[in-house]
Amino acid sequence: MPAEARVPASLLIGSVRIAPATVLAPMAGVTDTVFRRFIRNASLFSHSVASENSATDFTQGVKASISNQQSGCGLIITEFTSADGLSRMRESKRKRYLTFYEDEHPIAAQLFGSDPETLAEAARIVEDAGFDMVDLNLGCPAKRVVSCNGGSGLLRDLPLIGKIFERVRAAVNIPFTVKFRLGWNDDNIVCVELAKLAESSGLNAVALHARTREQGYAGQARWEWIGAIKQAVRIPVIGNGDIRTPEDACALVAKTNCDAVMIGRAAPANPWIFRQIAEYTATGRYTQTTEIDRYQLIRTYFSMLLEEDYPDATGKMKQFASWFTHGVPGGAGLRKSIYEARTGIGIIEAVERFFAPRLSATLGEVDEPIAAFLS
Repeated sequence: MPAEARVPASLLIGSVRIAPATVLAPMAGVTDTVFRRFIRNASLFSHSVASENSATDFTQGVKASISNQQSGCGLIITEFTSADGLSRMRESKRKRYLTFYEDEHPIAAQLFGSDPETLAEAARIVEDAGFDMVDLNLGCPAKRVVSCNGGSGLLRDLPLIGKIFERVRAAVNIPFTVKFRLGWNDDNIVCVELAKLAESSGLNAVALHARTREQGYAGQARWEWIGAIKQAVRIPVIGNGDIRTPEDACALVAKTNCDAVMIGRAAPANPWIFRQIAEYTATGRYTQTTEIDRYQLIRTYFSMLLEEDYPDATGKMKQFASWFTHGVPGGAGLRKSIYEARTGIGIIEAVERFFAPRLSATLGEVDEPIAAFLS
């Protein structure tokens, strides 16, 4: 792998150090506090996890894992939150929307809305809550958001965006960033102009999802526009769109010279992608996941939901089942048993029944460290 293709080891967004330069994208209905912490833990990387077929190497790799400050996911971002709703909520209710834990730092809270003063007030709330950064959503293509002139709907009104930038920047001291798309459609590509506006307004970084609002999530992300923005501004540029593998992440950096990569939809299907990017950057190769990994992934996430009394934990488990069982031989049967279970405990029992014979066949005589790890 050529040196110029490596994902950067770190970047500074304002005074906040992001290491490595990888970002978990904000995703509605996905990036709540449980999933964010889950990604942080799944992202631990160790050089000793090299032999996926060896039970001994596997347990040694777990014990030798190094910190997320050295590898894995460098920055996580919340689900987007309505600035209008946040400013109107009672403080007790706000805490539910803005809950995060110490091991989530550095963490950014993402806001959407269209009123400059309301967004400024919401940004102050975010800063007071202890977030490291505040991010403005100018990328969401959902009709219900766009109809309120939020998300990518604002891309048709650069003067209003300028006022929002000005008010929010004046309201907070923490780094202020923005995530946006190319423009409303191919006849309205505004991303370079918008990035320049962000820089001149004192924002600390920009992130581009290289599709238009009209595209939604269809078609191919046009990375060349990420490169165009990188050439146009001096603040950090984060690239997003069609990063499904470590090779994709490095290819994006090689093509655009962007300062960091942001990963969205690939993360629920492959929560190890950040670890794999770190490993690929360090060694030029990365460890493929095994059935043990997949089992532990499902069991850990589902157990976290139950332990934290997550609202509608069973619904959340069923939502993630299709992602987490992707690529598992016989996964359709596992999904069916998960969908048919009526309780969270019932779902975990279905997972145990499905994987038990597979793990026995893979590991043979299960030794004590592995048994403890899987218990």
